[in-house]
Order: sequence, then structure tokens, then C-alpha cells
Amino acid sequence: MARNAEKSRRALLAAPMAVFAVLLVALPLIYVLATSFVQNGNFSLHAVFTLDNYRALLRADYLLVFLESIKLAFWTTVLSFVIGYPFGYLMARVNRKWKPFLMMLVIIPFWTSALVRIYGWKILLQANGPINGVLRALGLIDKNIRFLGSYGSVLLAMVYCLISFMILPCHNAVDKMDFTLVEAARDLGAGPCRAFLTVTLPQTLPGILAGCVLVFVPSVGLFYLSDIMGGGLVLVGNLIRDQLLKVRDWNVGSAMSVVLIVLSAGVYLLYRKSGGDDLGVM
Repeated sequence: MARNAEKSRRALLAAPMAVFAVLLVALPLIYVLATSFVQNGNFSLHAVFTLDNYRALLRADYLLVFLESIKLAFWTTVLSFVIGYPFGYLMARVNRKWKPFLMMLVIIPFWTSALVRIYGWKILLQANGPINGVLRALGLIDKNIRFLGSYGSVLLAMVYCLISFMILPCHNAVDKMDFTLVEAARDLGAGPCRAFLTVTLPQTLPGILAGCVLVFVPSVGLFYLSDIMGGGLVLVGNLIRDQLLKVRDWNVGSAMSVVLIVLSAGVYLLYRKSGGDDLGVM
């Protein structure tokens, strides 16, 4: 009886989350999937199913946009790792009294809307902004540098918004690793670089992979940053937005969304195949 009561209590506690998952996650995804296979409008019982919406995605310009989105996501992930891994390592190895301060530096940006923070960068980088003003005052430039509207400005915004998702898993992995193995490698004659490559890096690889997934997946569809920074990049998110809100072609827009979901799921499955677990960051 006690076991049955415990099962009932757990089921009751899980019921709100199950209802939330079905109503706000599963059903919308099923509707988008069904809409991507029908012609001329929304899904209904009398809808005609077709693959034409997916064939439309084979256009050269659409494929180029998908490729550009993946390329931007790749470089965002690489730069986030190059910057975020050393910071996460430092957070794990620094004196305990400094850890809360460094952790706050990583978490505080989550307290403010990403939109507000990116507009802050836009103000800093504009032609008459503070950065150009400082460079002119130091005599380093004669005329303003055009930062906005470049590929680099969009990449900067991407890395700035997502780097925390790289730092936290890397910090968690370094914090949990056994550093006696590093000391043993050094005692056996391994130099700092070799000890890092053969001991530290393999032990922290799960955290690195988790960070790469957490950065790469959202950066593929994070299109509004390009709009704000004026990079002139058309990304997958832009295509989906235009299909849904401007062209009003919900079928092709849904097909694009499904492809993006499949791409994200594929990245996650590769992560699991490589030995990843639950993408935990804390």
C-alpha cells in the first residue's frame, strides 16, 4: 500500500508538468509538422498531403541561407570555446573566495533582457559611439570606423549572448575533475602542455561538448541579432519569420521550422553518441 501511495504521489506531482509538456510543447510541434506536409493553408481533416513544401527548400538561395546559418553558428561555437573554456577553468581553480564573484559575472547578464544588452553594444559600436570617440581621442584613427553592419559585429553579438552557456559546463567539468592525475602526469615527466592535452582535456571533454551543443543549437536560429547589428545576414530564422509573417506561406515556413528542429535534434544525438549525458551546467 505504501508503495502504491508513493507512486500515486509522484504521478500527481508530475501531472502539471506532463500537461504543460503536452499542451505547450508536443501539440504545437505536431501541428507544425502536419502543416509542413499539406497544401494551401492550415492542417485540417480534409487537407491534401504533399512533399512540395520540402522540395521548395532545395532552392539554391534557401540552401545558401541554411549554410550561412550553420557557418555563423560554427564560428560562434569556436569563439565561445576559445574564450569560455579558459574562463571556466579559471573559475574552477581560483581561490574559493573569488568564485562567487566570477560566477556572478557569468550569471548577471541573465538578469537583463538580451535585447537590451545588444542595443547597448549597438550604441557602443555606432559611428559616433564611445568606442570611436576613444579611438579618435587617442589619435589612433582619423575618421570613424564602421563597426555596425559587418559580419564581425553579428558574430560579436552572438558570442556575447551565448558564451555563458559555454563557460558554465566547462567550469562544472573542470571543478569535478581529479587533479591528482595531472600531478601524476607531471611527476612522470609530462610538460604542462602535454599534461593538459592528455589528462585535463579528455577529462573535461563532456563539459566542452555540452557547451558546444548549448551554444551551437540556439545560434543557428538566433536571427534578431543580425537585424539589430545591421550585419545584412539572412539567416534561417529570418526566412521562417518572413514566410510566416510577410509571405504568409505557413506550409513552407513550417517545413523550414521542421528542418531546423531536425538539425538541432541531430546535433543533440551526436552529442549523446559521443558520450554526453544531460547537458547539465551546474
